[in-house]
Amino acid sequence: MSHLHALAAQPAVTELLAVSKDDTGPGVVLRTVLIVGVVGIAFLAWFLLRGYKKD
Repeated sequence: MSHLHALAAQPAVTELLAVSKDDTGPGVVLRTVLIVGVVGIAFLAWFLLRGYKKD
């Protein structure tokens, strides 16, 4: 267990584990993927269901 305390005492390790305030994560990319996915699903549903339209 002492090796964990020695590891935590290293400043480089604490810098790597620290979360930056400027780190916003995959926000923009994830939002774009979700919007494109929803629009794609709606388009696919419209495309498949238009064949069931009765004249």
